[in-house]
Amino acid sequence: MSGEPVQIDVITLFPAMFKGFIEESMMRRAARLGAARIELVDLRDFAQDSRRTADDRPYGGGPGMVMKPEPVFEAVESLRRPGTRVILMTPAGRRFDQAQARRLARERHLILVCGHYEGIDERVRQALVTDELSIGDYVLTNGALPAAVVVDAVVRLLPGVLGGGEAATRDESFTENLLEHPQYTRPPVFRGMRVPAVLQGGDHEAVAAWRRERALRATARRRPDLLPETDRGPVRPRQRALRGRRSET
Repeated sequence: MSGEPVQIDVITLFPAMFKGFIEESMMRRAARLGAARIELVDLRDFAQDSRRTADDRPYGGGPGMVMKPEPVFEAVESLRRPGTRVILMTPAGRRFDQAQARRLARERHLILVCGHYEGIDERVRQALVTDELSIGDYVLTNGALPAAVVVDAVVRLLPGVLGGGEAATRDESFTENLLEHPQYTRPPVFRGMRVPAVLQGGDHEAVAAWRRERALRATARRRPDLLPETDRGPVRPRQRALRGRRSET
């Protein structure tokens, strides 16, 4: 591949959680192709005492511990360059979606900061962070797994990583706020269930129309909240008409 790889630095207290992830599947392919370079940064390497302390008690009292600002500032400042996006993984962040993944895939340098304990010192958010992201309305023990989700969603969008060019990601779920249409492969009949005839007929226009109809139907049934946001097709009438109908095969 041509050009510099996208640099992704993950600052975490648990770099071992990422090791297998970045050495397998599409992450490994992205590194081999030179599309992305993923570096794991152990936050404790930037601690300021011999015990490698990264947390302390919260001012004002309360349970748990809070991540200290000094190691995070030093880690980010040692990596940051002009144009870097510094992303804090936090339950309070904007919910991550496919549009966000596409936006981040156009950046050249991402730093993901993984929270832990009861949270992170507010001064990190005030002075360093450009983006705050959450992968859902629930709480995990730390931000390593959410960061892995973001890295995976972004890296797979980089040119050449999936193979097949732009078409490999163009018609996926959420590309236009629709779930993906049903997919089939061989055999044509399995345990009495048949692949729809339209998919075997070679009429590309008919296939495209069938896929869009089934994508709309699946979205109306499973994620109707997405439909008002799509900018293609008569969404609202279709949503009412399709709600409650069973999918045909």
